[in-house]
Formats: sequence, C-alpha cells, structure tokens
Amino acid sequence: MLRAFRHGCRLVAIARTLARHDALFTLERLGVAPLAVALGRLVASRGVAGRPGQRLAEALVACGPSFIKLGQALATRSDLLGEEVATDLSNLQDRLPAFPGADARKAIEDEFEIPLEVLFEHFDDTPIAAASIAQVHFARTTDGRDVAVKVLRPGIEQAFEADLDLFRWVAEMVERTRPALRRLRPVAVVETLAESVDMEMDLRFEAAAAAELADNFVGDEDFRVPEVDWARTGRRVLTTERFSGIRLDDRAALLAKGHDPVVVLEKAAQASFRQVFRDGFFHADVHPGNMFVLDDGAIGAVDFGIMGRLDLKTRRSLAEMLVSFLSRDYRRAAEVHFEAGWVPRHRSVDAFTQACRSIAEPIMDRPQNEISIARLLGQLFQITETFQMEARPELLLLQKTMLVAEGTSRTLAPEANMWLLARPMMEEWVMQNLGPEARLRDAAQGLVDAAERLPRLLDGIEAGSSLLAEGRVRLDPETVRELRGGERRGNALSMVWIVAIMLLFAFFVAGD
Repeated sequence: MLRAFRHGCRLVAIARTLARHDALFTLERLGVAPLAVALGRLVASRGVAGRPGQRLAEALVACGPSFIKLGQALATRSDLLGEEVATDLSNLQDRLPAFPGADARKAIEDEFEIPLEVLFEHFDDTPIAAASIAQVHFARTTDGRDVAVKVLRPGIEQAFEADLDLFRWVAEMVERTRPALRRLRPVAVVETLAESVDMEMDLRFEAAAAAELADNFVGDEDFRVPEVDWARTGRRVLTTERFSGIRLDDRAALLAKGHDPVVVLEKAAQASFRQVFRDGFFHADVHPGNMFVLDDGAIGAVDFGIMGRLDLKTRRSLAEMLVSFLSRDYRRAAEVHFEAGWVPRHRSVDAFTQACRSIAEPIMDRPQNEISIARLLGQLFQITETFQMEARPELLLLQKTMLVAEGTSRTLAPEANMWLLARPMMEEWVMQNLGPEARLRDAAQGLVDAAERLPRLLDGIEAGSSLLAEGRVRLDPETVRELRGGERRGNALSMVWIVAIMLLFAFFVAGD
C-alpha cells in the first residue's frame, strides 16, 4: 500500500510535467493512473510546438536522467508508440548540465584511494560531454598519454533505483489491468532497462565491452576501438585512449579534410554488418557524437555503455529475412518469420506474406538512397498485434540502432544507401551460414552434440534401473505396458544412433 501511495504521488508530478509539454498521451495510451492523468489535464498546455514525439522527448528530459534512459528504451518500441513517436525519441539527446570538475576529481581519488596527481599529469576540469549517468573529461597520464576519463555522476545510483522501482510498478499495473498489452512484455522491457542501467553504472562492464569489441576487430584497419587503461579504470571511473577525429555526420569537415563520404559510409556499413552478423555483438548507441572519422580514414567508436547481442540462430534468420526483402521475395521473408518462431505457426503464411508486401513495397519502391530497412523493421513490429508476434527486446534494440545509423548515413552521403553497400557482404554471409555446406556442418555438429550427450543419457538410464532394481522407485502397471510396447521402437532407435555415429566417424576420418 505504501509503495502504491508513493508511486501514485510521483505519477501525479510526472503527469503535470507531461501536461506542461502536451505529452499526456503516453499515460493515456497505457490506460494506467487515470487520477494522475485527470489531474494533469487540469494544467495541460495546448498548442505546444513540435510533433508528439518531440514534445514527449522534452518532457522526459525535464523529468530527469532515469526518464531520458526510459525514452531511449521506448525509442525501440514503434509497436507500442507508433513509428513517428519512436523515431522522434530515437533522436533524444542524453545531455544534462555538467557537474563540477572538483566533484569529478574527488570521485577519481575516492575510487583509487590515491591523489589524482599520481594518475594524471593534467586533468581538464571542464568536461567535453555530460550525459545522464556520467560525464567525460580529457586528461594526460603521468606517462604522457592523452586519454578520455569517464566519471559517474554523484548519487546517480540512488536516483535510478527509485525511478526504476516506479517503472516496474507501472509495468506490473499495465500487465495486470491491460491484458491486450501483455504480449508487449512491459515488465520484461523495464527489467531489460534496469539490467542495462546496472551495467552502465559499473564502468568496468563498459570497459569489458570495449575490450571485447576491440578483440573482434583486431587487424581491421577500417574500424577502431580505443584501448582501455585498466590501471585507471574502476567501478565509477573509466579511462580509455583519446580519439581525435571528425564527427561522422560532419560532411563539410570530412570533405575539407579530403575524405570521400561514400567511402566513409561504406566502411561504417561494413563495420555495422560485421558487428551484428559476424560477431552478434554490436554498438547500440551509434549517434554521431560517438562515431568519428580518424585522420587515416578509419571509423573510430566511443561510449560502449549500451551494447546489443544476437545469438547465431537469430542472426541467420535476420540476415535471410533482410536479403529476402531486398530481393522482394516476400514469401521467403514471411517464411523466415515462421521458421524463427517470431510468428505463431497457427497464423496464415499467405496473410503474413501479404502484410510483408504491403509494408515493404512503399519502402522498396523508393529511390535506392531512400530505402530504410530500419523503417521496414519498425513497421513490421507494428503489426505484432494482428499476427500475435511477441516483442523481441534484442531486435527492437537493433531496429533503434539501425534507425539512428540510417539518419547519420543520409547526412553523411545523401546519394548512397548503407544497406545496399553492405548487401554483398550480407549475401555472402547468408551463403556461408545457410547454404548447403553450412547445413551439412550443422547436421554434423548436431550428431557430435548428441554423441556427447549419449554417455550422460546412458548413465541416467543405468541410475534409474538401479533404483528400480532396489525397489526405491516403482512404476504403475500402465507405465510398464507402455515401456514394453516401446521396447522394440527403443531398440530400433538405438540402432539408428549407432549407425549415425559410425557414419559421422567415417565422415571425419575421410575428411582427414
């Protein structure tokens, strides 16, 4: 009861902020806290400039750091808010007033329990970026290296903890009172946000993400990740190599420096493809402030607080679906959704094919440089209610990432399309991972896995037989009859396994 009262009062305050920005529609669509909405209407402003999504973004910034992160999460939910609102939220800038440099110095000294001068020869008190969770300062280490130092905001953990509990309470109410919205998994969305925030507030996780991404691109001359200074990195402080370059969306500066925007875009598209499909680990906060063109033309990335992961099965399905859409093979695009389990099998493949065509044709029929795969995915997610598709947080995060990347690419090279530049790589990857050889490898691996499980299965059977023999477990007469009836089938199945394992052994011997 106390929790409900506390959060109810907080919702009234939030409703007032939303009302002042003419953005109450969010609470109205969720159908929760009707009292807070009614009170908000009493002070609601009318005629506020901007589209609904822009007004909502401004309201979320006014509500504080936790709500900025919530807005970034909602930017992936075009199925919930609509494509236009989600697009506007994807442009939500995670910027807040900076906290004093003296506080940053104290945080560093508290983290490492030594004077700052032991770590840094010079530390710039004026941050070069300030966001909801942390801010970044330039510095020079005592051994002469130029670095970027990220420091958490004082007291940020406590602020987020209180607001995340509010988000959970609202999500629980939505699932309890709005059954139609359960398929959107609001509680799971909040938990995903909470997990992401927890990881962002331990900067060692971000350091590990940067190191993993760097390992994935070892030897790649076109994409760089700053080196982590582990000796100057802790839970509340992250120190990395300092990159000096031109923002990816600064076309004029790139041209002045002699860079070809189309070549730059091709490098960025290939790096994105490799992260998503080759590695299944991708940078999910690719706004232009985090992506730079270095002096030698390579793409440099920073800020690894938000990363996405996709398993191999999902990557295969996604790649084949995208190639099918680019080839306008809508039947195959629909079939991939069913095979991946994204659409329930009792739905009509023909009807979903028609839906795919209705969504894709208006997009694919545009000039090549205007084709938006992110918009295509966003509209697909919007038909989830019709076809009972369950929301996939990892795909929603990818769609939001693609949306931001497309916006940057149009500023960088309006005449080109990043997905068409990456299409040859995508088709090659699909052939390598879904072609006949790949299917043979998968079948062989399946047999190897089964063979590895066989001893454990036999051990289990032996243990069960011992229990039966000792009288510690008894079977009812019906079960005994079923077992005897299945004995012949079991013997036949055993022979199949034995033959399969022998064939697999012969296959590998022949291969040697």
